[in-house]
Amino acid sequence: MARVLVADPIAETAIDEMKQAGLDVVIRDKTKDGPLEEQIKGFDGIIVRSATKVTREVIEAADALRVIVRAGVGLDNVDQAAAKERGIQVLNTPEAPTVSVAEMVFALMFALSRNITRADGSMKEGRWEKKKLSGTELWQKTLGIIGFGRIGQEVGRRAVALGMRVLAYDVIDIDEACESIGAERVGLEELLREADYVTLHVPLLPQTRGLIGSHELEVMKPTAYLVNTARGGVVDEAALLTALDEGKIAGAALDVFEEEPPKDWTIVKHPRVIATPHLSSSTREAQERVGGLAAKKIIGAVAK
Repeated sequence: MARVLVADPIAETAIDEMKQAGLDVVIRDKTKDGPLEEQIKGFDGIIVRSATKVTREVIEAADALRVIVRAGVGLDNVDQAAAKERGIQVLNTPEAPTVSVAEMVFALMFALSRNITRADGSMKEGRWEKKKLSGTELWQKTLGIIGFGRIGQEVGRRAVALGMRVLAYDVIDIDEACESIGAERVGLEELLREADYVTLHVPLLPQTRGLIGSHELEVMKPTAYLVNTARGGVVDEAALLTALDEGKIAGAALDVFEEEPPKDWTIVKHPRVIATPHLSSSTREAQERVGGLAAKKIIGAVAK
């Protein structure tokens, strides 16, 4: 019987599906089970979310591991090179949270544009600040989407439906997707110069780390907003903090951070930042899809 370690929480229905497929499923208890390097021995597969790091040390300690499934989009918490050296398959479920992340982007853009969080906070403190908290519309504004894959395209469709002009940038060929959605393909600098809102949808890779830094923030309009629901490391947080302090951009909405949870909360507490604790894919529907897809992929890999 193939053994699977579930290292981070997934939907109960997914666990039941794996058991029904004949797998021996073990739920990791991080407070009691000790280092992952020790526990991984004897397991054919492991399922992780973003919290658990499958490092080279973990992979080299494994003696039966055939597949690592990341229940979610990014793979930056898995040492893919070490896995490849050992012939271990690495899979993820990028299709599962697409709608949830796209909807979160608009929740954050509306919150920025209409001062929702500030208005709610002031009301709870007994202040009526109607004139002070006047906002702006999204209609007829320009949205710049950096990374035009599944999520970027889903954001683009919704933006077009809201009457926004959509600019898209990616390092791969996105011409067909742009034509289908009604977006304009542009270079990165043009996107940053023209966009009223910039939203990031790229994976965290060596070439995307610090993609938005001092120069990029300098190029943006002083009235523009930055939204990051991708990975924290894509934005240079020190550069963003400086840009906000100096009024280089109007504000930012951050769902992801260089360190999670942050050790330095300065940018989280900035008055022109809306911060959420990596909630973009945290919907009931997305979690069901993520768990279900992770279960199917691990069953396909080890139940042979």
